[in-house]
Amino acid sequence: MKPAPLSALWPLLATMAGYCTAAYAAPQLMAPPVTTLSPQQSSNLLTQLTAMDAARGLAPELSVRLSSQHPGTTGQKIVRTQHTYKGLRIFGSESVVVTDTAGTIVSVASTDRRGVATGGLAPLAAADVPPAISPAEAIRIAASSVAPRGVDRWPPSAELLIFPVARSVRVPAAQSKQETELNAADVQEVIERYALAYYVKTRMAQDNKPVYYDTIIDANTGAILAQWPALKTVVGSGNSQYNGVVPINTSVATSGFQMLDTTRGSGGKYGGMAITNANHSSADNPDPGNIYTNSSNSWGDGKQYVNGGSTTSANGQTAAVNALWGLMNTYDANRNALGWHSLDGNNTATYIAAHVDTSYDNAFYDDGCKCMYIGDGNHFNSLGAIDVIGHEMSHGVTAATADLVYAGESGGLNESNSDVGGEMVEAYARAGGTGSVIPASGNDWMMGTEISKNGQPLRWMYRPSKDGSSPDAWSSSLKYLDVHYSSGPNNRMFYFLAQGSRADPASDYYSKYLTRTPAAMHGIGSDKAYRIWFKALTTKFTSTTGYADARAKVLEAAQELYGASSKEAIAVQRAYAAINVGADIDEADGGGGEPQGAERIINGGFEDGINGWKGATAVIGSDPAQVAYEGTRYARMGGKGHTTNQVLTQSVSIPASATQATLSFATHIETGEVHPVAYDQLTVTLKDSVGKVVRTLARYSNKDAVAGYQLHSFDVLAQKGKTLTLSFAMHEDNSKPTFFVIDKVSLLTN
Repeated sequence: MKPAPLSALWPLLATMAGYCTAAYAAPQLMAPPVTTLSPQQSSNLLTQLTAMDAARGLAPELSVRLSSQHPGTTGQKIVRTQHTYKGLRIFGSESVVVTDTAGTIVSVASTDRRGVATGGLAPLAAADVPPAISPAEAIRIAASSVAPRGVDRWPPSAELLIFPVARSVRVPAAQSKQETELNAADVQEVIERYALAYYVKTRMAQDNKPVYYDTIIDANTGAILAQWPALKTVVGSGNSQYNGVVPINTSVATSGFQMLDTTRGSGGKYGGMAITNANHSSADNPDPGNIYTNSSNSWGDGKQYVNGGSTTSANGQTAAVNALWGLMNTYDANRNALGWHSLDGNNTATYIAAHVDTSYDNAFYDDGCKCMYIGDGNHFNSLGAIDVIGHEMSHGVTAATADLVYAGESGGLNESNSDVGGEMVEAYARAGGTGSVIPASGNDWMMGTEISKNGQPLRWMYRPSKDGSSPDAWSSSLKYLDVHYSSGPNNRMFYFLAQGSRADPASDYYSKYLTRTPAAMHGIGSDKAYRIWFKALTTKFTSTTGYADARAKVLEAAQELYGASSKEAIAVQRAYAAINVGADIDEADGGGGEPQGAERIINGGFEDGINGWKGATAVIGSDPAQVAYEGTRYARMGGKGHTTNQVLTQSVSIPASATQATLSFATHIETGEVHPVAYDQLTVTLKDSVGKVVRTLARYSNKDAVAGYQLHSFDVLAQKGKTLTLSFAMHEDNSKPTFFVIDKVSLLTN
């Protein structure tokens, strides 16, 4: 039998009549931790799935087995199953099964690699021949290929399974297209053959670094069929390094207090969310050490760790403050907004170990301990920034749900999910870390800006190609890139889904693939975008989901949450079209998502020079030494190092009919001041026609200096019906310079 293309197999179960329901009401929260299926419930579910397969004509040798379980929305459970042939798992062939309280199947999403189109037995004869090499030999081959001098950090494993060897081919309609014209929908995977193989997992250390790899070894020849890295990385009150004084949950210890938060999560290694001191334990085999303790409940000094200093002093505690605040906000963002408890949905506590190795420029999530390690940095600052922690912890969510293979397109989606999670946690934390929605602003849509010593982020979500390596859109070569680069297009998709795009070809927010009306798609807001994405990840994605499959499943999630022809579903299609995945469509009402409103600021990005601005307009410009928040220009105030006053203003009007009015801007603050005193200040106000201050929006000083930009947002609806002067007033004292950089000034009204 000729193997069927995967694109023909994926939707078979998902499209079966009667097994898909839509919920157009307000999104439900995910359920609290659920109990595992009883033997009777498991048997009942397997009976239903077997009957479904039998109805399709599948031979009894092709079966399913239950693999994992996590909560769904309230009243539902998610069970993931693996497809098997004579008891052996077929790699990447899986189903995600949603059941209700009675155990009845509600929906099924599948990646089916059993080689069956309409029934019959797949050509899996390779599984009928006993393996020629042992599991131990397979482990030896895999280990020697990645770390010949390596030492096991976690015990290796070798699972005998069936590996579908596939290749990408064009669909018939795309045969004559040029390579550069291909869309993700123009290609599909076709299984060429099946190999009896070992899936080998090695978690080793070599040359002072962890070397974690997954390898597929041919069980008859010993050849390496596939291989990919498995380490998910990014290159009281506490004085945090990046966020000022922040509240952190600690608990009483014998001689004071400890960084153990027993209100978030249970079980795990420490019985709650904990921060431990790795105390420079080698990254190749790190020991998490003991939970941080302190005689008082005030922690840290808010400064970068001084290399060689004590890890338990106030300076050494700062990295732990960063970590605990980040861990708390990651937990709260997912629990309060989505109903998802901890990493696995079942509220299992995790921990972060600070000060791993010496001057270590990395942070990583280790699925062996389901924990995170952060380094102090060398070329970077301490790697415990809020978006980095949200990123790494999101790898734990992926591991507990879709478990996306960390290679090719699925690996890019794995990394992208963590970037999305990091940004959403950052937005939630910046808004105070409370509430049931992800705020529309507050994050900078750039990964790792704060840890960068030169202000350059690791990744730009709105235009990934700014890093010089990540593509902005899908291409047939995407699967060959490092996963930190192949994540780029999906990051951009999510940005467009949440924030919308722009029609100006010179803008970082423009996509040439948006060819329908309007040229600038409308976003639906971060909260809705995250709910749609998270539903797709947890209830539809399988381990080998790629870009085209992701589009189909994210669209299904949007349709189930908001309706088949909803503006949210339209926005999903346009956001994916913007990265060359699927076709673009018109927005039925000229606006496919949440109205972004009318812009009342003229030249808020300063790209048109001084246009619209008055006062100290000489501060507007560009310099290779200073990166703009977006575009190339900004307003840079201060930096003189002597007594200076500068004021930059613009007249703005808020219509009396406005129902929403949001003022926002980005700031970047650099200082030469060393004392924690507000010597240099920037005051942002709104003034009436005679110059009287009607509202002071914010005051910033040299004490607020951080790496990279921070985005600030203010509700100014109370000023509707007024014409006001927006004022940025900078005062610098007579010594030590402070730069106040302003960009992306915006006043949106509806």
